[in-house]
Amino acid sequence: MGTAKTVLITLATLLAAALAGVALVVGGGLYDVAATQQHWQPVYTLLERAMHQSVRLRARSIAPPPHMALDDPRLLVRGAACFRDKCVQCHGAPGVAQRDFGQSMQPLPGPLVDATQRWRPRELYWLTRHGIRMSGMPAWELHLDEEDIWAVVAFLQKLPALTPQQYAQATTTNATSAAPACSRSASFPSSATASVVTRPADRGRGAKALAQYACSACHTIPGIAGSHPQVGPPLAGIARRTLIAGKLANTPENMVLWITRTHEVDPRSAMPSLGVAQEDARDMAAYLGALD
Repeated sequence: MGTAKTVLITLATLLAAALAGVALVVGGGLYDVAATQQHWQPVYTLLERAMHQSVRLRARSIAPPPHMALDDPRLLVRGAACFRDKCVQCHGAPGVAQRDFGQSMQPLPGPLVDATQRWRPRELYWLTRHGIRMSGMPAWELHLDEEDIWAVVAFLQKLPALTPQQYAQATTTNATSAAPACSRSASFPSSATASVVTRPADRGRGAKALAQYACSACHTIPGIAGSHPQVGPPLAGIARRTLIAGKLANTPENMVLWITRTHEVDPRSAMPSLGVAQEDARDMAAYLGALD
């Protein structure tokens, strides 16, 4: 018993010391969060390894839809447009440098010309759809259709073989005229897309949409992690309010209207137009309607 007690006391002391060290580093501001300072190589390697294993675990059962071939020329044209509009700014491309904000991010979002050497198609799909937390890599699942995400994956399979001239030709306006600016509203139709529009509103998906459309950047929203901003009004208890923005009766339909057509309802509102898809707005309204 004496030995066991000594071990427990030692472990408790070590735990207390570790917690005190964490409190000192965090509370004292000792950790340098500047993006001008790189991670130590062991830290970078550890985080990268954890990320790779996490993606591989979660992507293991993903496969393209049966009707979709990654070498379909139509899909490649669409993928070129999406890569041009959504990816090249941070990752660059053959003969194209990253934008200044991409060059300055930590960790650095490297070029994707070697992505197929490090990732399988299903893993590239998962990365594009879900993003990577605390890295700057966004989740595109609510901003791109399924076909668009697979189109990006398809284009990445071809990217390593493209010369700068071939890349420029593939992503010019003329080459992508069959697929205008890459967005959910512009993507080609599918039965999967149609089924999403008619499904019941989903509160859980609404919480995800509120985060991915950056609503929590301006509003404090119960259940959505954030830094308690004071830009827009807090949304706690919004279901009990009589009016939305002082103008519309507080109904789910009007909440969808306010989210998707803000400046038509109130041209003077400082709330920006976020381009929220109709089905996402319905989910967001369902979540907000439960905040009573």
